[in-house]
Amino acid sequence: MVKPVGALCNLACTYCYYLKKRHLYPTTESFRMSDDLLESYIVQHIEACPQDLTFFAWHGGEPTLLGLDYFQRIVEIQRRHRPSGRTIVNGIQTNGTLLDDEWCRFLAREKFQVGISIDGPSKLHDCYRVTKAGAPSHKQVMRCFRLMKKHGIHCDVLCVVHSKNVDHPAAVYRFFKEIGVEFLQFLPLVVRTGVETSPESVFPEAYGTFLCSVFDDWVRHDLGRITVQNFDEAIRPFLGVDHALCVFKETCGNVVVVEHNGDLYSCDHFVEPDHRIGNIREAPLLQMLEGAALRKFGQNKKDGLANCCRECEVLSSCNGGCPKDRFALSPDGQAYRSYLCAGYKKFFVHSRPYLRKLASLVQSGAPTERLKEILRIEDEATSNQIRRNDPCPCGSGRKYKKCCLGKIAPEATEV
Repeated sequence: MVKPVGALCNLACTYCYYLKKRHLYPTTESFRMSDDLLESYIVQHIEACPQDLTFFAWHGGEPTLLGLDYFQRIVEIQRRHRPSGRTIVNGIQTNGTLLDDEWCRFLAREKFQVGISIDGPSKLHDCYRVTKAGAPSHKQVMRCFRLMKKHGIHCDVLCVVHSKNVDHPAAVYRFFKEIGVEFLQFLPLVVRTGVETSPESVFPEAYGTFLCSVFDDWVRHDLGRITVQNFDEAIRPFLGVDHALCVFKETCGNVVVVEHNGDLYSCDHFVEPDHRIGNIREAPLLQMLEGAALRKFGQNKKDGLANCCRECEVLSSCNGGCPKDRFALSPDGQAYRSYLCAGYKKFFVHSRPYLRKLASLVQSGAPTERLKEILRIEDEATSNQIRRNDPCPCGSGRKYKKCCLGKIAPEATEV
C-alpha cells in the first residue's frame, strides 16, 4: 500500500487506527507525497514487480484529498515508465465522500478498482463513521456509491464489523444486497487499548455468529452472484491453494506500506518505529522487499504460533490470524493466540461441510450454483421431515433416497 497523503482524512471515524500515525511525523507541515518522490516510487514499484501485471494500491488516510489532478499525474507517470507489454492496474481505497462525476469519469476511463467503506444501513454506519464535526457520513457515501454504479466502476465494499452492527447480520447483508453490491468483504474491528479492547471492537463469538449468519444466506441465495472475500478465502484450503489474504497466510510481509515521505514499513498495522524498514530515497524498494528484516517479520507469524493453534482443526483456514490480534493468552498460559480465535473457529467449523461440497463442484467442473439447489432440497426435506423412501421434493417421481439425497456428497451430509 502507498499512502501519498499519509494519515490525513476528512472524516473522523472513531475506530480508525491510522489517524494517529501522523504523530510519527510531528514536524511535517505537508503530508502530500512530493512529485519527485511520487515518480521515484512508481519507477521503483514497476521495477520490483516484473510480472505481466503490476498493481498499485493507493490508500490513506483519504487519498482523494490530493485532488483529481494528482491522480491524473500518477497515471501519466505510469504510462511514461510502463515497460512494453506490461499492464498496470490501479486500486484506490476511499471513504467515498469527495468523489463526483468528474472523478468517476476518470476512474472509469482508467479502469481503477475502487474500494469504498460502508458499514451497513445509515443507523449502523453512522455510529462511528462521522465527519470532523461529528456529523453522519452515510448519505454522502451512498451518493458516491450510486455515482460509481452509474459509471460502471469496479467497486468493492469494505464493511467494518464493529460492536454496533455485529448483532445485525441479516439487516447488514440485506442492505448490501438491496443496493446492488457485487463484491463485499467483512473486516472485524479489533482495537487494542492496553490490556483491553476499545468499546467499538467486536466480540469474537459475536463476529463468528455474524459470519455464520451471512454465510448461510449467501450460500443458499447469492452463491455465484455476490463475491464475499471472507468466503472466497475460506474455501481455498479445500481447493488446495494458498490463501490470497495476508491475514490467513502462514507467513506475512507481502503487504508493506510506503508512507508519504518514502518510509517503508512492514505492514499497515505495524506502522511504528520498530517496524520501519527504511526509506525509498535512501535504499531501493526491491532491496528492502528482499531484505532480511521483512523476511524475519513475515516468518515470525508462523514461528510464533501458540501450541493450541498448531493442534487446531481449523489451522489451515486461519493460520493463527493477523499477528496484530495475537494478544489473548493461550490455554496453557505460555503464548498468545488471536483475540478472534473463538469467532474464527465458530465460522470455519460451521462452513466446512458446505465448503467441502463447493470445492468438489469446482474441481469437477460442475456449476457452483448447483450447491444452492442441493441445499434448497435438503432444507425442504428437513423442514417437511421427508424420509428416505418418500417421493423426492424435486418432482422427479423417484424416491428421495434414489434422487436428490444421493446427489449430496458424503462430505456434505453433515450440513
